[in-house]
Amino acid sequence: MLEFLASNDLARIAFLALLFVIVVYAGVTAANAASRRAAIKDELRAISGRDMPGSASRLTDDKETAWTRLADRFEKSGFNLADTRGGELRQKLIAAGYESPAAPKLFTLARLAMVFILPGFFILLFSAAGYELSLLQLYLVGVGLAVLGLYIPNLVITAKADRRRETITNGFPDCLDLMLVCVEAGLGLEAALDRVGREMALSHPLVARLLSLVTLQLRAGAQRDEALRKMAEASGVDEIKSFATLLIQSDKLGTSMADTLRVYAAEMREKRRLRAEEKAHRIPVLISIPLVLCMLPTMIGVLMLPGVVRIVRELFPALSGGG
Repeated sequence: MLEFLASNDLARIAFLALLFVIVVYAGVTAANAASRRAAIKDELRAISGRDMPGSASRLTDDKETAWTRLADRFEKSGFNLADTRGGELRQKLIAAGYESPAAPKLFTLARLAMVFILPGFFILLFSAAGYELSLLQLYLVGVGLAVLGLYIPNLVITAKADRRRETITNGFPDCLDLMLVCVEAGLGLEAALDRVGREMALSHPLVARLLSLVTLQLRAGAQRDEALRKMAEASGVDEIKSFATLLIQSDKLGTSMADTLRVYAAEMREKRRLRAEEKAHRIPVLISIPLVLCMLPTMIGVLMLPGVVRIVRELFPALSGGG
């Protein structure tokens, strides 16, 4: 492969262009992550009252970006980017962290783009390499890459949603412990959510964002049960859904909020410990796979090599001489 890249100018240019695109994408992703983290910090500072009045509304404001303008241009040109399963896709994107109203359209646009980009890049690469494909091969490979490009955005969104749910699940027991301390100190539920959300802005920003959204909705006049249910839907985590239901029932029945938080915090910590133990017990099984594939053939070769050498030196000449 290296010799081919060194000898073919077009293939080398295509490889360098692909490498440049990967590096630029990694840089843009890192910059977006840093800017998102800084935006969360600014929004939480705004909620605490250390920013300009009215700036906390930026937490839910829709920011027009170049991507949303691009999606609008595509729709104006005649392309319909609306998905038939709009509600399900919307929930899936929210679970992955994409809360913008234009996220479903951008997701559909990305899928359409990948359908054409992957086959086009394949044809360009093979044309630059000088390979000739038959019409049937070109059709089969093009269809396969188009289908792959159609499903790659789904895989990316699913992976991001799983990582986000895992992050929220691991950070939520700490949130419950802090909330228990605040409630036992005499704070109400809304004040406790606000305080814990500001305290966890650096350690667990996703959990802090959920709590801050609940606080804003309660301050805007929403009912407590409605705000808690929206938090559970935005998180996409079963434990938080159970927590929201528990708080709603505790509020309606008039039971002690501190006792409820104490019991559920202990249960969440126990579940986190069990998940850690489960991952620890999986390590020997996972290690055995590379052990068998890599070390076992080497050990067999080392043990059998002296016998093979002896057979080649002594037995083969004896057999040939006896024949």
